[in-house]
Amino acid sequence: MSGVNGAGGVDLLTPERVTDPYPIFAELRRRQPVFFNEHYRAWFIHRHDDLLAALKDTRFSSDRIRPVFEHKLTEAQRTERAPTYRILGEWMVFRDPPDHTRLRKLVSRAFTPRAISLWQPRIIEVVDSLIDELAPRGHMDVISDFAYPLPAVVIAEMMGVPPGDRDLFKDWSDDLMVLVFGARGVEGRRERAQNGLLELSEYLGGLVRRFRRAPEENLITTLIRAQEGDDTLTDNEIVGTCILLLFGGHETTTNLIGNGLHALLQNPEQLERLRAHGGDDYLRAATEEILRFDGPSKMQVRMAATDIDVGDQVIRRHDMVYLVQAAANRDPAIFAEPDRFDLERNPTEHVGFGFGLHYCLGAAVARLEGSIALDALARRLPDLRPGPEPPEWHPTLISRGMSSFCVSYTPSEGAAA
Repeated sequence: MSGVNGAGGVDLLTPERVTDPYPIFAELRRRQPVFFNEHYRAWFIHRHDDLLAALKDTRFSSDRIRPVFEHKLTEAQRTERAPTYRILGEWMVFRDPPDHTRLRKLVSRAFTPRAISLWQPRIIEVVDSLIDELAPRGHMDVISDFAYPLPAVVIAEMMGVPPGDRDLFKDWSDDLMVLVFGARGVEGRRERAQNGLLELSEYLGGLVRRFRRAPEENLITTLIRAQEGDDTLTDNEIVGTCILLLFGGHETTTNLIGNGLHALLQNPEQLERLRAHGGDDYLRAATEEILRFDGPSKMQVRMAATDIDVGDQVIRRHDMVYLVQAAANRDPAIFAEPDRFDLERNPTEHVGFGFGLHYCLGAAVARLEGSIALDALARRLPDLRPGPEPPEWHPTLISRGMSSFCVSYTPSEGAAA
């Protein structure tokens, strides 16, 4: 296989594969759909049918934080990283049933369709306010100037974070990126990132105590009130959930907007279709195609709870398994002309937000923010075009997103129509 480093090792984070991972994913999907990659000492599953089956199969465990902490770290590493693992251990994405079932039932009370729809007017306000500021400039970095601030404001307001404290969340969210996804060149930041995570945990714990004493209408109060029979969430569970939502709310929406605009500018005929059609139904379908074509997540991670046969391979108990959504979403067995970006495709079978037990809880919020943002950018900046510098992509295995994406447009008055 081209690009193999040694026997069975494929580096997925070379510069060209960080920029465009789809050629190597297509090659692996075609030639080694279930592949033990020596470079990562883990299995990678690339075909849509195999991946969907794995997402439905509880033998592919999400409880991978505890086994790694207990069995794969040295004593010194366990001592050093214990605070991080304690907090991440509260995240439902790292839990299996019945713990996951209990947590998800309680947390989902805050994410009903009605609760999310109530945020639509405020999301529109934030989007228009950001574009009002940016329109007269004639250029922007889509990520730092627009795609990051939007979900940062929304998730902070949802949680009831005072306006003066919201800038703190950017550094804390960056720290989470280091601890959860890792990236080349960030090992030296781990200690500082862990300290940031502890600061965030302490800050959110203070908000939980405050809203227990004096409830307000916000996400934290909703989580405090959530009840299933006699069961409620503990303070630690609420803090852990808020950290997960902060991280997911920032990362997913930022990447969805950035990747979506990048795909539209690379396919200008599709951008013109978006401008010409508009409307909620078209925007919804367009967002689904963005999630399929170049979504915010490249893969999800599981651990085999027992020996599992997949195709002609046997995945052994405790082996790490990467479910490559980005490869599955371009599987020609499911999607005709999968490498073509087509806003009228309506790809209902994509797995951009996962499937089953661990389907992304905040998917509806990300979809809403992403569709409103891309529609407003297309309408209000009619000659939007890529800047002179190519985008800079995060060198991470799990997520798919940019750290910088510069665009230009004709300066205009800021007021929304």
